[in-house]
Parts: sequence; C-alpha cells; structure tokens
Amino acid sequence: MTTAKGALDGVRILDFTQMMLGPLCTQTLADMGADVLKVERPGKGEWMRSMPMIGEFVGGDSAAFLSFNRNKRSVAIDLKNEKGREALLDLAKSCDVVVENFRTGVMDRLGLGYDAFKAANPKIIYASGSGWGAGSKMAEKGMPGQDLLIQAQSGVMFNTGRRDDPPTACGTPVADFAASQALAIGILGALIARDRQGVGQKVETDLYSATLNLMGQENFAVLNQDITLERSTAGVASCWNDAPYGAHPSADGWVAIAMCPLAKLADILGDADLAQMDPWAERDATKLRIDLSTQKRTTADLMALFEAADVWAAPIRDSAAAMKDAVEDEPSRLVEMDHPKAGKIHAIANPITLSETPVRVTRVPPQVGEHTDEVLTDLLGAERLDSLRKNGALG
Repeated sequence: MTTAKGALDGVRILDFTQMMLGPLCTQTLADMGADVLKVERPGKGEWMRSMPMIGEFVGGDSAAFLSFNRNKRSVAIDLKNEKGREALLDLAKSCDVVVENFRTGVMDRLGLGYDAFKAANPKIIYASGSGWGAGSKMAEKGMPGQDLLIQAQSGVMFNTGRRDDPPTACGTPVADFAASQALAIGILGALIARDRQGVGQKVETDLYSATLNLMGQENFAVLNQDITLERSTAGVASCWNDAPYGAHPSADGWVAIAMCPLAKLADILGDADLAQMDPWAERDATKLRIDLSTQKRTTADLMALFEAADVWAAPIRDSAAAMKDAVEDEPSRLVEMDHPKAGKIHAIANPITLSETPVRVTRVPPQVGEHTDEVLTDLLGAERLDSLRKNGALG
C-alpha cells in the first residue's frame, strides 16, 4: 500500500451536505486526502441513508448514501441546538472549507451561513450548492431544486429520446453530477487563491447553471444560430448530429454508431444506395435505412466489420454487463470496502489519477455519528464533548 500523501492531505472540510450534489463533491475531495467531517442528525443521520434503492438497503443504508460518502468521518450534532451550533462554528476554526447544499437561506436561518463562519474563521472557504442559485427567479418562487425538475426546466428532457416520445429524462442524475463536480472545482480554485492571495471566500454553484453548462454546445447554437433543436423521429441520438449517430438494431441486440461517412458505411454494409442519401436533410430516413442492414447481422459480426474499418462503434450493453466486465477484466475501475454490516461491498472508483499524490480509499462510508467522540475530543477537547452531550446537542 502506498505511503504517499494525498493531494489534499492537511485540508479539513466541514460537510453539511445531503443527497448527491454535495456528498459526491466532498467524496471527490476526500478521495484526494481531505479530512471530511460529515455533520449528520443524531440517530437518523442524513436522510439519504433511509431512501432504498429499488426497494432495498445495503447493510442498513441506501446504496445512494454508500455511493457518495466514503473516506468521511461522521459527526452527529443537532443543528437546532444552540450549543451544537456554537460547537460547529468552533470546529470551523480548524477547518479550511465548509460545504452545504440545503435550500437557499436554510443555513442563514440556522445561524450557520457564510457570515457566521467567516466571523469564526476569516479565511474559511464556504461552498454552497443549490437547485437554482441564490436570488434566481425559481429560488424566489420556492421551487424545489431537484435533478428531474432541473432536467425538465433546462431543456435536457426535450433534447433526449425520439421526437414523438414524451420528454425523456437521462438514465442518471446528470444535473447532480454536473453541479457536484463544478462545486469541487470551485473549492479547489478557492483553496489555491487562499494559499496564494490569503483570502477566504464563498463558492457557489447550482444544479440549473451546471446543467445549462453541460449543454453548452447545444445552448450556444440556440443562442447564436436562431434555431430550435428538434429530436429525430427515427432515433438519431442528438438534436444536432446527422446520421449515423445513435442506436441501431442487430440480429441479437444493439450497436451504437457515432459518426461515419455514409459512403464508407454503405460500402461496409453492402448498401450502395445508402451513399446517395443526405445524412442531414434525410437523417431520419438514413437512420432507418442503416437499421435495415444492421438488423440482418449479429452484434459480434457488426463489431468485427466496424473494427476492421475503424468505424466509431460499440455494442450497447446494460449496467450488469458493464459491471461484470469491470469486476472480471478491469478491477481498477472499482474499489472494494469492508462494510461493518454488509461485508465486502464494491463501488465505482474515483476517476481521477494523480501520479505523485494518489487517490485512495481509507474509510468505508461511516455509521451515523461514528466519529463524533473522536473528532470533538481531538478538535474541541474532552470537556467540551461532555458539555455538548449534557446539553443535548449530540442527541
């Protein structure tokens, strides 16, 4: 096992996050060595723990929680308890970053907003992730900032699927993911600014802005080319790509073809007339004509043809097949952890590789309040821990 320090060794983060946006952000930083203190409700913990995935739990917790909370220490403190809030502000004196993703205004009402933490630690970096962004029209209306609603409002759902289908959501929470990584990047930038310029600051992002940015190329076209994006009737997978670009049936499954000159594809598939079609003006008809050829061959036969001709193509497989491949052939894409209740569990590894300061897994996702005594004793002292417990701040 490597003894090299992580890139963020020595950085401590006070983490008030929940759901996916915030927890994935702080896990990304924890994997790089940050000491992340996850603040949870005494007894119950973050409410994501109790949300079953497909009706089931893993070791008593949701798979969603376990996916985004490794390498953290759990500290259970009641945010509604005055002494508990005072302790959190005191903890911030030994922290570099505070991260939260409550609805806009919640932390301020609790007395735990940026100004309160800045008073406790002038160089603190206070990172906030919200649904719509502070001061935005949707935030002022009180509209919930949730991934599906963001996909609905941003255009993602109307850009996905076929023209005659209902608006189609992506198969994973893309808004949460985009915002989580934007927030992590913002925190890293603020840490560099603090070390070089001596300033703390507030970092903000929101699901809506991050999702609009995720669709930057499509939105640029709408803004600058006076166009309306339209989905393909036949199933071309992008509103602004010509054919081929999408899923094509084979005799035993499906293949994806991502861009190929029609003349070349016509030669491979043995359909001379295909080369005469206009891949944009006739993109739906082109897509359907390609289907007629691909469905006559097995996926393996098609892939052999495409690989030999250097066509950008891949078999379409489900998540179970992708995970089986990772387990059997590419275990470096996964991490294995010993969970105290579930036994050995596997998770997707951090996608970042650093040659000199490697990312690593040092802690399984914590039990609620597992590290309360450890953290408070180390940072605030044993007497303060006893006082907080007597005052009901720890549940």
